[in-house]
Formats: sequence, C-alpha cells, structure tokens
Amino acid sequence: MGLILILIHQVITSYDFEANIVDDCVYYKFSGSKYVSVILYVDDILFASNDIGLLHETKKFLSNKFEMKDLGDASFVLGIQILRDHSLLDYHIRVISIKS
Repeated sequence: MGLILILIHQVITSYDFEANIVDDCVYYKFSGSKYVSVILYVDDILFASNDIGLLHETKKFLSNKFEMKDLGDASFVLGIQILRDHSLLDYHIRVISIKS
C-alpha cells in the first residue's frame, strides 16, 4: 500500500469507516439503516449511499482533510454504466451494461 493510500486509510477509518476485507480501496459505514460506501480508484472517489445527509456529511469530512473537486453524478465507472432510480426514497445504483 502506497504512502498516500495509508494516509487516506487512516483518515477514512478515523471517521468510523471499515475497510472491505476483499478490496482495500473500498470502505463502508453503517448508521442504523443508513449506509455510505467510499470507493477509491487512482485519483477518483466514488460515493454510494442510501441517505443524502450521510453522503454530504462524509463528503464534507473528506473535503476538510483533502483537496477535492465534486465532479457530479457518475454515469460510467470502469466501463460500467450507472443508472439511478430517483422515484425511490433512497439511492440505488444498478449495473446495467459493460462497455467493451
């Protein structure tokens, strides 16, 4: 694990996130029925949550620790298209296709 990843790991876990045991670039946090996931890829961070308040709280915490720029909603990640169902009360991300 590189030095920057160690620093990011320390900051994220200090905010009660747990590292995924399979992939050390994936972190998650549960607060009752609410959750937020943080996925690191090179110099990008993907957030996924079922609670907009927890999502904003997490982004605010990390932006106070690191220089960050919000690029808006992701539509593709690693060639996987992401669709959101805004008719639901919470956010669901579904993988619908893989670009070749």
